Amino acid sequence: MGSDRTATQGAATPDTATQATATAAATTRESTTRARTRRAILDAAVTRLSADHAASLADVAETAGVGRTTVHRYFPERSDLLAAIGTDVSERLEAATARARLDDGPAPEALDRLCLEYFELGDRLMLLYDVPQFWAWSGLEEGEETPSDRALITLLRRGQRDGTLDPDVSDTWLQSVLWALLYAAWEQTRDYDTPRHTALSLCLRTLRKATAA
Repeated sequence: MGSDRTATQGAATPDTATQATATAAATTRESTTRARTRRAILDAAVTRLSADHAASLADVAETAGVGRTTVHRYFPERSDLLAAIGTDVSERLEAATARARLDDGPAPEALDRLCLEYFELGDRLMLLYDVPQFWAWSGLEEGEETPSDRALITLLRRGQRDGTLDPDVSDTWLQSVLWALLYAAWEQTRDYDTPRHTALSLCLRTLRKATAA
């Protein structure tokens, strides 16, 4: 009898393990779905707010193709959504800076890579530029130095030291030149229907001339 009970208990273990695995898989699918929905709402918010700075959560829901209650479930207040966009922009900037590998190779080439990465964030960054109030709405501090800012300044100083970037202007001037040219490229694509590849090519060409030693 004792051996029968032991066998029965042992036989139940695979079922328990299978159930646990199924539960974990279901939880993972739910988490993935929630993350995908949240991302869709954030993307829709950037699109809608770029066109209408006063857009409501209902407007964002319409653009995202979800119900208003769904948006409220993720972002109860408009301020919550704006803060999430701010966090998303910061995270994307840091990721783009990392992908550019600013410590690798000659400084001008690293600056080119950074420009390419930042260009892809145009819709989000233009929203911050075009709506000054967004800094307060999103919880970001305008003018606050970020890790990506420090990485860029380090790159510019490296290039100035080794003679590959203009040493006769300040590093902050070169930083401002990069952002000004990126904004001009984004504006060309948005307001003048310039093809993205053309705007980016012009941006890189001007950047190289403006920063060369």
